[in-house]
Amino acid sequence: MTEHDADPTQRRDQARGGPADDAARRSTGRPDARQHTGRDAADDNGAQVSTGSETPGAPEAAIPELVIISGMSGAGRSTAAKCLEDLGWFVVDNLPPALIPTMVELGARSQGNVARIAVVVDVRGRRFFDNLRESLADLEAKHVTRRIVFLESSDEALVRRFESVRRPHPLQGDGRIVDGIAAERELLRELRGDADLVIDTSSLNVHELRAKMDAQFAGEEEPELRATVMSFGFKYGLPVDADLVADMRFLPNPHWVPELRPFTGLNEEVAAYVFNQPGAKEFLDRYAELLRLIAAGYRREGKRYVTIAIGCTGGKHRSVAMSEKLAARLAAEGVETVVVHRDMGRE
Repeated sequence: MTEHDADPTQRRDQARGGPADDAARRSTGRPDARQHTGRDAADDNGAQVSTGSETPGAPEAAIPELVIISGMSGAGRSTAAKCLEDLGWFVVDNLPPALIPTMVELGARSQGNVARIAVVVDVRGRRFFDNLRESLADLEAKHVTRRIVFLESSDEALVRRFESVRRPHPLQGDGRIVDGIAAERELLRELRGDADLVIDTSSLNVHELRAKMDAQFAGEEEPELRATVMSFGFKYGLPVDADLVADMRFLPNPHWVPELRPFTGLNEEVAAYVFNQPGAKEFLDRYAELLRLIAAGYRREGKRYVTIAIGCTGGKHRSVAMSEKLAARLAAEGVETVVVHRDMGRE
């Protein structure tokens, strides 16, 4: 999933239906993809574009949608960009940030042929990176709908990927790969904080990353808010892309009930046991109410994506059952929701 086609770990997130299924429970249909003449991102540091046809003389079209893809080198920016390209987006790789407003203006003149633009911004263009803030302010003044997707990954995963392709990190200079990674994290820290969607690819393979991108961008109509509800085990670490984290360890653990231990929170008996415990239903009701309040604020601030992490000890029973119920509540209230069981089956 990396820009260097390195192969990350092959462990898959687990969603409803079993470990072989995609992490996303559902996604909508795809529009037809436009033509592509760009080269692979790892082969050229220049701007690469996928081109569509233009017909001179037609009326000026509306301002296109814009997605800015950024994040850590080796975290999967090229894979994310190719996924959007397959969904019909006009993709530009490594465009200097100062030229982003110009790219949007050109798209507005394309008579609707370029209605959605995705731009990859990374440290290969670090001489121009300081211009990104100015470009974002310019886009906001012109009322351009823009979203920032940030690809994240752990140091260990990034080192493994760079070593597997035997290529240096763009910022390591005469130092080590970890030095380049640390420098890049510091450079991108502020942009990560402004991102609308953060995807941690540490344990994702190419297909799982594409499933996540499809779940967020494949719909023909953009929903007000999209949510990912993720169950996880605290013993495996917090999800780094979580916006909100809730702890289910205040409930009794079904692991200590011999007849329930082999099953997961997807099992009806386990779910019934969890929600028959004091405080479980009350937590679900109050947390759903809190999320309604937070969701309203996110919409006012223009935030379109939220990742809600629900944790227990191992990510197998309590967090899975609660994630399923919470996702159903959100979906019933009109929030497009994807469920991911990160650690189920890992024990």
